[in-house]
Amino acid sequence: MNPAITVTQKQLSEFLLNVAVVRPVFIWGAPGIGKSSLVEGFAKEVGIPCVSLLGSQLAPEDLIGVPQIIDGTSRFCPPRMIARDEPYCLFLDELNACSHEVQKAFYSLIHERRIGEYYLPKASIVIGAGNRAQDSAIVKPMSSPLLNRMVHVHLKVSHRDWLDWAKNQNIHPWVIEYIQTRPDHLWSQPPKHEEPFSTPRSWHMLSDALHSLGDRVTDHSLEVLAMGCLYPHHATQFKGFIKQIKCQTYHQC
Repeated sequence: MNPAITVTQKQLSEFLLNVAVVRPVFIWGAPGIGKSSLVEGFAKEVGIPCVSLLGSQLAPEDLIGVPQIIDGTSRFCPPRMIARDEPYCLFLDELNACSHEVQKAFYSLIHERRIGEYYLPKASIVIGAGNRAQDSAIVKPMSSPLLNRMVHVHLKVSHRDWLDWAKNQNIHPWVIEYIQTRPDHLWSQPPKHEEPFSTPRSWHMLSDALHSLGDRVTDHSLEVLAMGCLYPHHATQFKGFIKQIKCQTYHQC
């Protein structure tokens, strides 16, 4: 699906606060741009737990449950993860990666908030998310009945929003300083062949590794890490940027 209008991370948070509380929402976006973490943050903000289901790993019986004989009649018992007593946010991640049989199993859950005889507690929220076909991701066409059961929104990367978030999330100073200098390197289009590419998630992974290494970061280990996380051109530029910082700050030229 090609987006006509997109929203940033901050705009999506506001959108969910006003729309997801009354209607199911589906978030479209490239891999690694923060869809899952934004939904988890939204659930925390409204004060309810977030339960995530990964569409690509589901079978229909994982949703509708298995039949049991109760008082002489059969009835489907949904899994404990879904059948809860208190309101919660049901996050259907990679919803458009599941089979059409699983998509059909979601019809009543999304539209009526019901699985068999079980209804989600009042004030529960349903949010789906998925990648797009142009992202070289494993996706399947979403059936028109499923598509029509949700409000759709397209998420884009905003370096300003990400930097605001990063400053409060212990992201490594080198990463923050580099993205401030090269905001266009925060994200790169997923490649058609198998190689790392830059996303907010991959920069976060690089940051965690840099924190773990601490003072033990060498030119070689930095190159290995950067090339293992980022789009190759970005990795080369990042390595040169850090070399310049070390030269100016630590006189390690």
